[in-house]
Amino acid sequence: MLSSNLTVPDIKALVEERAPACAKVGVFDIDGIFRGKYMGAEKLASSLDNGFSFCDVVLGWDSNDQLYDNSSFTGWHTAYPDVGVRLLPETLRRIPFEDDMPLILGEFTGAAEAICPRGLLRRILARADAMGYTLKAAAEFEFFVFEETPHSVREKNYRNLNNLSPGYFGYSMLRSGVHAEIYQELLLLCEQMDMEIEGLHTETGPGVLEAAIKVDDALKAADKAALFKTFAKIFFQRRGLMATFMAKWSPDWPGQSGHLHMSLFDKVTGQGIFFDKQKPLNMADEMRWFVGGQQALLPELLAMVAGTVNSYTRIVPGYWAPTDATWGYENRTCALRVIGGSEKSQRVEYRIAAADINPYIALSAAIGSGLWGIENRIEPTAPITGNAYAKTLPKRLALPRTLEEAAKRLRRSKPARILFGDAFVEHYAASRDWEVRQSRKAITDWQLARYFENI
Repeated sequence: MLSSNLTVPDIKALVEERAPACAKVGVFDIDGIFRGKYMGAEKLASSLDNGFSFCDVVLGWDSNDQLYDNSSFTGWHTAYPDVGVRLLPETLRRIPFEDDMPLILGEFTGAAEAICPRGLLRRILARADAMGYTLKAAAEFEFFVFEETPHSVREKNYRNLNNLSPGYFGYSMLRSGVHAEIYQELLLLCEQMDMEIEGLHTETGPGVLEAAIKVDDALKAADKAALFKTFAKIFFQRRGLMATFMAKWSPDWPGQSGHLHMSLFDKVTGQGIFFDKQKPLNMADEMRWFVGGQQALLPELLAMVAGTVNSYTRIVPGYWAPTDATWGYENRTCALRVIGGSEKSQRVEYRIAAADINPYIALSAAIGSGLWGIENRIEPTAPITGNAYAKTLPKRLALPRTLEEAAKRLRRSKPARILFGDAFVEHYAASRDWEVRQSRKAITDWQLARYFENI
């Protein structure tokens, strides 16, 4: 359960009284991977007051712990020094399967704060606050579950894997009944750790589930989304299963979405900003400009949303993933879907995002571009009706087709540098360049099958 009502002295006393007398602390890296450790009561007490030091290598390596060779922020040239981390008492949770072990999130400080994913989103939300707004957000993730272990998938070279269930069977009451204990235990874990799921069901594909996380203030929503990905994987591995949040793990099945929902409110009155019944589609001017900014900047910011080489295998026609910066009203073929409703519920669904997102960085891109749209009164194109894949849009709205192209667009983007800062843009783009270069070393099954004998 969330324990944000506890004061710092309360937390210190709680940890001191435990056996073992420790807590878990962690930070999220550039790829959204949770990095952390157990921390003893005495060290935790000091860290709650003064912060603690963490090797900055976690900002200088990739998801496979391989060191970037192109980062100016850290590397062999800086000798990988420690950087500061502040602990955030308001994020305290307890881990039920570790005898209610306390868990506290942190943020990088000092020079590292400029490239800290959580710090990035916090700065974007401060921009919204200065404009008089607060934001609500929620994530929904699709993920495949396998009857495999970390050892077995490697022994099989990630081929011929056994899915939790076979075939296409979306919204299956049969599957959820057969695996009821798994569903209910996951629901309970998420409720206990303040990342409550408001909807859980099978998607269309073998062993694929979709979890919709309950809406909250945007920063808390990002915490919940990031924690959900980590603890869902832990949950399944502890049961002899595995979950993957890859954007697309097989060419035979649809990709896995990580759609983001967001809405804007007046920070003083709490009134919803997006709804205006006097306007077409009930879209207030601010919502129209918000969508306009998201649409205009999506080609420039795509690397922040589709951050892996694998991400771009999902962005193809006919698989529920948009291929251009399109928007429409209640249109699931578009990158941006305006969802109609009341003053409190009308929102934008950022459908371009896949399950492989770093929620902090993706939400920063989605919200930041929307705010930029309001600031500059950016008008979107006419909403698309029907099949967006069959429409012809201006070339400026075509999305990059590779991570390499997306990283170049991000680096050249003036709005990105204004919104996120030069330090973040340079470091993040460099990390994506590195990812592309690593992918080029791979000899894929496709290459072997195509060239091994015939060429």
